[in-house]
Amino acid sequence: MSGVATREAYGKALVELGKLHEDMVVLDADLANATKTQYFKDAFPDRFIDCGIAEADMTGIAAGLATCGKVPFMSSFAMFAAGRNFEQVRNSIGYPHLNVKIGATHAGISVGEDGATHQCLEDLALMREIPGMTVMCPADDIEAKAMVFAAYEHEGPVFMRFSRFGVEPVHDENNINFQIGKGEVLRNGTDLTIIATGLPVRAALDAANALAADGLDIRVINMPTIKPIDADLVKKAAAETKRIVTVEEHWIAGGLGSAVLETIAENPVPVYRHGINDVFGESGPAAELLAKYGLDAEGIVKFVKEHVK
Repeated sequence: MSGVATREAYGKALVELGKLHEDMVVLDADLANATKTQYFKDAFPDRFIDCGIAEADMTGIAAGLATCGKVPFMSSFAMFAAGRNFEQVRNSIGYPHLNVKIGATHAGISVGEDGATHQCLEDLALMREIPGMTVMCPADDIEAKAMVFAAYEHEGPVFMRFSRFGVEPVHDENNINFQIGKGEVLRNGTDLTIIATGLPVRAALDAANALAADGLDIRVINMPTIKPIDADLVKKAAAETKRIVTVEEHWIAGGLGSAVLETIAENPVPVYRHGINDVFGESGPAAELLAKYGLDAEGIVKFVKEHVK
């Protein structure tokens, strides 16, 4: 794959937002170079707080700033921002419904050589369980930038998931219309719908184009907001194509696939969830891991064919 990592777009978007809004503050837990909040630190050192390797403390500080009228963006790896931090995010940000934005980078198996301990595959599930939390995951750097801007404008807690690995974009930077809670149809089709989120969206689109050679007319939906999910778009796809495949760089339990199943539970159609199935990740090059777990275009083609026989 080639392209700009969504964490890179996150860092640059923070700087652009900082120029527009003096109430914005950015916090990091000793990972500014990796999360790309270093860009904001360089531009606005007086509005940047390095909390050290103390994510729970960072969460409390962000919560306190929000009660004082600031708009804090707190950042760390997804494993720490969502995993190590769950209780603090739940009780200090979610329960009082504070206006804190969480930028979680290095999510999924595409973290690569850092291995299973750092490859967070459960963050979407954890954050979906917090009442009032908006949960989002961009498909490319173009959407990531738009998402960060939308997060600032949204009143309430937001969790954004960003990748370390670059991916070829699916959007045109001159024609992006991102809205929280809305999905988008990237490719029309009538035989089956693939609903994907995050890094695998590009692969899903490539897979659908490849499947066309086998006579399969595949609809592809990019679902950047996991919560609140675009229920109308999901139900429409279910009614019109009768079958759905979900694709995510996440465990198939609790993430996008679960959200889609919950959405159509009262009027069900077959839903086949494709992602990581109840195993931890492993160390290796990102592209090779995505291929091994079937999250590249070839793997998605294979998965679809297995379920449309």
